[in-house]
Amino acid sequence: MHSRKKGKSHSNRPPHPVKPSWVKMSPKEVEELVVNLARKGVPPSKIGVILRDTYGIPLVKLVTGKKINKILEDAGAPMDIPEDLKNLIKKAKIIKRHLETHRKDFHSKRGFLLTLSKIHRLEKYYKRIGRLPKNWKLDLG
Repeated sequence: MHSRKKGKSHSNRPPHPVKPSWVKMSPKEVEELVVNLARKGVPPSKIGVILRDTYGIPLVKLVTGKKINKILEDAGAPMDIPEDLKNLIKKAKIIKRHLETHRKDFHSKRGFLLTLSKIHRLEKYYKRIGRLPKNWKLDLG
């Protein structure tokens, strides 16, 4: 018998967020590392993974007191559009290209519509909080 709820299989963050004792880098060094990786074109989510796997920094916020996006914003290199929205737009473009050659693929058409609705919900949210300009328009061309 299958339950219809989503599972709970995921990692949990520590209950008491304190800087780990094994991290020897200073907050300034971590911030410079984040900015250097961003200048090389690495997205914020990948920066966190690189810092975790290569440098042993579990969470940037525990070391620096700031999130990765805030560090990039302070350094003058903010993202033009948020990463989650950019990834959804990329996915929608791929599905749209697929549907141009496979017009009868109704399963993909439904996936395209669901992806578009996610994009529109995120767009509305980011406009409300000021991360996107009010006149921003989606362009899948």
